[in-house]
This record gives sequence, C-alpha cells and structure tokens, in this order.
Amino acid sequence: MDEAGSSASGGGFRPGVDSLDEPPNSRIFLVISKYTPESVLRERFSPFGDIQDIWVVRDKHTKESKGIAFVKFARSSQACRAMEEMHGQCLGPNDTKPIKVFIAQSRSSGSHRDVEDEELTRIFVMIPKSYTEEDLREKFKVYGDIEYCSIIKNKVTGESKGLGYVRYLKPSQAAQAIENCDRKQQSEFSSFDKNDSRGQEAISKRLSVVSRVPFTEEQLFSIFDIVPGLEYCEVQRDPYSNYGHGVVQYFNVASAIYAKYKLHGFQYPPGNRIGVSFIDDGSNATDLLRKMATQMVAAQLASVVWNNPSQQQFMQFGGSSGSQLPQIQTDVVLPSCKKKAPPETPVKERLFIVFNPHPLPLDVLEDIFCRFGNLIEVYLVSGKNVGYAKYADRISANDAIATLHGKILNGVRLKVMLADSPREESNKRQRTY
Repeated sequence: MDEAGSSASGGGFRPGVDSLDEPPNSRIFLVISKYTPESVLRERFSPFGDIQDIWVVRDKHTKESKGIAFVKFARSSQACRAMEEMHGQCLGPNDTKPIKVFIAQSRSSGSHRDVEDEELTRIFVMIPKSYTEEDLREKFKVYGDIEYCSIIKNKVTGESKGLGYVRYLKPSQAAQAIENCDRKQQSEFSSFDKNDSRGQEAISKRLSVVSRVPFTEEQLFSIFDIVPGLEYCEVQRDPYSNYGHGVVQYFNVASAIYAKYKLHGFQYPPGNRIGVSFIDDGSNATDLLRKMATQMVAAQLASVVWNNPSQQQFMQFGGSSGSQLPQIQTDVVLPSCKKKAPPETPVKERLFIVFNPHPLPLDVLEDIFCRFGNLIEVYLVSGKNVGYAKYADRISANDAIATLHGKILNGVRLKVMLADSPREESNKRQRTY
C-alpha cells in the first residue's frame, strides 16, 4: 500500500516518501472507527508531541475511511509514548471499540511494531572499553527503567569490545535515550582508550562492502536489512574487475557500527567472505573502490539463506557441498542436536511458527527444532510465511517456545506458539512443502 498516497486530508505539511521514517519509528499506525474524523485524532494525540501530519486511508472510489490512519510525529519518543498510552483506549464517549496503535512499518522493519517489540526497547551503544555493566546501567538509567544491559566481549580474551546493549521496559524510554545521548555521548566519550582500535578508523553511517562474487542490490539489501535502521544500499560497478562492490547507509551510527561488527567477514555465499568498512563521507569515489578491493578478511559467520530460485542459485555458486550441516547465525544459545522421534510417534504438542520476513529453509528449521528433543516433524505451509512443528513431548515443545519465540535466526524473526490441539492428527491429510 502506498500509505502516503492514501491520505484523505489536504493541505499543510506533508512529509515526502523519503522522510516518512525520519527519524525512525516516528510514525504510528492506527486501527480506528471508520467514522473517526481527523480532528479527533489530532485532539487526542497532540498531547504526546509535535504532530507533523495526520492522514486517514480512504477508498479510492467512495472516498470513505477504511478505519486506518497514520500520525507522524517529530520525534520517535513522542510516537512511542502515544502508542504506549493510547493502545486499547477509546477515542470518545460514543466509541465502544478500543483502537489499536502500533509503530508503523518502515523500510527497515518487516511489520508494524507493538510495545513488546524488542527492537523498540533495546539500544546498541558504543562505550569506553573500561566500562562495566554497572557503569553502563548507571549511565543510561536516567532515561528510564532498565530491564538489562550487557557488554559485548571477546569470546577468547573476555575483554570488552567497547560495544553494548541496553534494554528498557518501554519503547519511549529507549527512544529518549537515543535522542538525548547521541551528542552528549560524543563529547563525554571522546577520550576513549588510546589503544581502542576504533580511533584509527573514521566512523559514519555509511559502509562499503566488497566481495569476490558480484551481487545485486536486492541481495545486498537482504544481507544488511538484518540490522534494523537500514536506509538504502547501492551496488557500484567496477568495469576493471569481477568483484562485487556496494555502499550501505543506515539512519544512525549505532546501526552502522553493529552492522560492521556483525557482518564483516560474513560468508555469502558459503566460502566467500565479504568485507565491510566505514566510509568517510569526504572520500574520493575512485579511491573508495580501490580501498574496498583490499578489505576482505577471514571470519566464520553463517550464510544468508534466500528463498527464491535465483537467490538459491547464487548461494550455490562457489559454495560448499550440500552434504554439510546447515549453518545457523543467531545470538540464541541453542542446545546440541538430538535425534528425531519416529514418524509414527503420537503427537503430544503442535507448535505454530510465523516467519518474518520469509520462512527458513526446511533443513535449517529441522536442525533448530530437533535440538529440544522429541521432534517428530517440522513442515512449512506452501506460499505462506508460517509452519508447524510436531513434538512427542510437551516439555520439549515448551522449551522450544521459551527459547525461540521472538528471536532472530539467520536474519529471520520467529514467533513460536502453541497451535490448535492435535486431536485427530493421525486422520489429517499429510501437508508437505
């Protein structure tokens, strides 16, 4: 849907398509009564902050409201607070049906987000390497109640990498931390440890990407869209080599830092490691291409999985043999692999799985869900971003839900929940992918 083009209100300031999500998460999506006028929306939502625009989605032919509206705020924290306080409320004394309020879908998010979305409550920060978790909590508690904070450390040496996470209880608190600490942090953290390697490299929102294998813009976008906040990507053609070159830009520096940390050395396709580095905005384009061609280093990260045939073919080119076990990239601590239960085992629990933005391959899915033991079968529903897992034991199924629900694996966010009762499961027709 072209949300900007579906507006019914006229006149006044109207953000262009490129500025709808600037700053990120500053636009809310409303499900309201078809009879709610724009004036009521403005009256009820203006207490939360500076409203840049309100637009109601209408039928192209009848011009009647579809019961959907968008409100664009000047700041992300204003939009988040509006969502927190207005979701489930009634707009007027004559309205009996509560409204629904979400952070609107953007190019960097696959769907509308609610108050429990981890990406809205967790921020990624760059800190001095001398910081402890207590220091991190003390620094950021001024913006709201902190659920947890953690520092990313070298797995071998245990030393801090100068990067960390802070998760707040509310999205508006995380948004306020981002809005208020950026400039303040730049001045206070300017005296980083002298031996901090980041001081040797200019940091910006733009990244250069180089690969021995050429790639398309769609493939480049799919890799870097794993990190929230992607603004745009661009493939650069070098007529003198077969290397793949690209430029990626995020809405904020924190996302770019995390993308570089997470994806530098990423194997795509398997056996080919991509190089990622920061771009100084004043760099000469010719020098940039030469520099990118030398920035490939060794690392072992998992491969990105594509669903359509052309992407699968690209993955197989130069990749490893299909006999290898599927590679899984995730921050989730998974148990070791366990044997599947025999196919004729009675089903005790069935799980419903939702994938965003696309399903995982069946072999990867099976490898993930068999780790909890007693897995009978896992399958996908053709043409849908959903699937099912059958377990012979309820404890194993509950362990899978507790570990995997809301988590990201191979760039795909999973929602894992109990499915309908498996009664008459043995009489159902077998569903296959």
